[in-house]
Amino acid sequence: MKREREPTHPGEILREDVLPALGMSVSEAARQLRVSRQALHRVLSGSSAVSADMAVRLGRFCGNGPDLWLRMQGAHDLWHAQQRLARELEHIPAHTVA
Repeated sequence: MKREREPTHPGEILREDVLPALGMSVSEAARQLRVSRQALHRVLSGSSAVSADMAVRLGRFCGNGPDLWLRMQGAHDLWHAQQRLARELEHIPAHTVA
């Protein structure tokens, strides 16, 4: 199934929804997550992906577990890969294994 809209980067959700709901600054969130402010800022800006390590931290911090954060990042990455490789994929045959 082809997705027309780019999935939201998990950092945007953290920046726009989670931190404001908590009334928390980036510096305080970084301190509580035990990561550098710069590392958190890169995720919030979308310039860094949510790694497995960061997903575990965010899952604990938000109380929703790491899977959600990794799924959001995976959907975002997959959409970008499909966009980037669209023309090349037209030349790769699709096989069905019985």
